[in-house]
Amino acid sequence: MDHREELLKIYKLLDGYFGDLHWWPAVNPFEVMVGAILTQNTAWTNVETAIKALRKRRLLTPAALSRIPEAELAEIIRASGYYHLKAARLKAFVRFFMDNYSGNVAAMRTEGLPLLREKLLGIRGVGPETADSILLYACQKPIFVSDAYTRRLFLRHGLIDEAVDYGGIQSLVMASLPSDRNLFNQFHALIVVAAKTFCKKRPECADCPLAILNAGRKIG
Repeated sequence: MDHREELLKIYKLLDGYFGDLHWWPAVNPFEVMVGAILTQNTAWTNVETAIKALRKRRLLTPAALSRIPEAELAEIIRASGYYHLKAARLKAFVRFFMDNYSGNVAAMRTEGLPLLREKLLGIRGVGPETADSILLYACQKPIFVSDAYTRRLFLRHGLIDEAVDYGGIQSLVMASLPSDRNLFNQFHALIVVAAKTFCKKRPECADCPLAILNAGRKIG
């Protein structure tokens, strides 16, 4: 079975089990961008707390975030962890967003995918996963987001080896599947939920919808 067939099988099994996950949970695209930065190195529940604090203070607009002092912003997003660092990164992103697109998501979406990705990666504190989350979920670009959950699941199902990095995982998926942002969106969400539910650090394979793919093979 080639990678295309196996990836499609994984997608169909997970999609049939979990259904449409409607990811990324946010009120608007700018909130997605903020969440993509806040979620670095922390659990999503902590991000939700920080987002609620920003929303309560009516700070979830580019203009509002550009005005608030960085130290004050850091205290508001304390729940997200590394809050001083993330406040600096949010301010850097907002400056980029305002300077290049006047804080307008529609204008940002008109930028071509390769160039926009390059620009995002030029922002201090924005790495591939953060940039690709913004591209896929906020800008509706057809790009696959990889993460630690994807790596764990793909390793256990023999799709990659330990040497494969973020770009290798992303290239594997994008070369094997149709270039469809809705598919990439749902597939990443399915992987995250499957990893949290079954493919944990100590796997719980018995009830996993992917168990059928590994009959007779030990998952570690």
